[in-house]
Amino acid sequence: MSIPPSLSIPPGNPRVGGWTRPRVVFLSVSALLFVAFVVWASVVLLPFILGLIIAYVLTPLVARCERARVPRPAAILIVYAVTLSIIYFSIAAIAPRIYTESAKLMRDAPALLDEASKSWGPRIEEWVAGFEHRRSKPAPATPAANEPAAALQVHPRADGALDIDVGSGLDVVQRGPGHWRVVPAQTKPAGKFSVTELTNQGLDEGVSYVKRNAFELILLGHTVIQKVARSIFLLFMTLMVAGYIMHTREAIVGFFRSLPPPRSRIGFDRLLARLDRGLSGVVRGQLLICGVNGVLSAIGFALFDLKYWPILAIVAAVMSIVPIFGSISSAIPAVMIGLTQSFWTAISVLIWIIIIHQIEANLLNPKIIGAAAKIHPVLVVLALITGEHFFGIWGALLGVPVLSLTQGVFNHFRYEAMPDAPPDSLLPGAER
Repeated sequence: MSIPPSLSIPPGNPRVGGWTRPRVVFLSVSALLFVAFVVWASVVLLPFILGLIIAYVLTPLVARCERARVPRPAAILIVYAVTLSIIYFSIAAIAPRIYTESAKLMRDAPALLDEASKSWGPRIEEWVAGFEHRRSKPAPATPAANEPAAALQVHPRADGALDIDVGSGLDVVQRGPGHWRVVPAQTKPAGKFSVTELTNQGLDEGVSYVKRNAFELILLGHTVIQKVARSIFLLFMTLMVAGYIMHTREAIVGFFRSLPPPRSRIGFDRLLARLDRGLSGVVRGQLLICGVNGVLSAIGFALFDLKYWPILAIVAAVMSIVPIFGSISSAIPAVMIGLTQSFWTAISVLIWIIIIHQIEANLLNPKIIGAAAKIHPVLVVLALITGEHFFGIWGALLGVPVLSLTQGVFNHFRYEAMPDAPPDSLLPGAER
């Protein structure tokens, strides 16, 4: 976002138009009312927040078109057209492959679970069995009677109904509301943990649930369609808000610049410069790093012949938007898919992911984001946890940008108010 270049105090008496009591009262009341409005209307502010982020990301491209003597409205439309076209053609190019891989993944999921349970199940069962040695031995079984009891006995009643007695060797299993099934009793010793049985039972219950709740699933699909339609509407509203912000960006900055007194506007310009320097790295730099992360992940996953690598590469790129936790979470499905192929495939994928994150931390972050926008990892974790706790997924996504703004404000008053603060590039006489 452009910042007014004027950094000189206007001519005249610097005491005129200072921080007078009416100005302080007016700005304080206005700030309280603004905060109250944000809290009251927080449910509907998401398109405006996203519009502000989009405007901030695309403003440099619009400014570059303007330097080529393109009118601002036309420049905004050109940037929108190019950006949306790139997104559309990228999705159109990879959508068939993604659809094929997704269908294959859904088709192969039961087989993958069965293969994983057979490969890793015995090891997990041995690990679980280690905890059972401390358990007391079961009581000896009661000797069987001389006459074995019948497995299933039917007794007619006077009213025509039937009483059914289930003896040994049979189990009555509930398959749904009012739905019971008589099956042979399990011969496996009680208390034995089995990963294969757990996997098979989960698949059977999942299929049974889908059959029993088909109508509810149809209603769920209807709800999903409504959500998609609403998302499309909000997308157009967000793009419209972003367009207005980009078109009137000087007026918006000029309005906020007119709030402090004239002698304080130099510090206000420095504050905007510090916020822009930190936020540009967090927002624009992180988006660029997400793209690089996705490309490098796709190259490595394809080289190792990892199954469903296009889907996993997209997951790695998208989840990289959330620092630290996103990168860790995106590695889990890739390694798990690798384990279904071979142990060395999983190790190779894990090493490749670690190399990518080392390149990101030691090369991309300093070059793209820059040292000025660097935030301590502990503060990043705090922002992610706090944002997710209070605002869900959007809080996790916007937590770090908000932290960057907070850090920029803190550093501004630190540099301006503390004479012994370390030198800053925005101080008078320093190189900007």
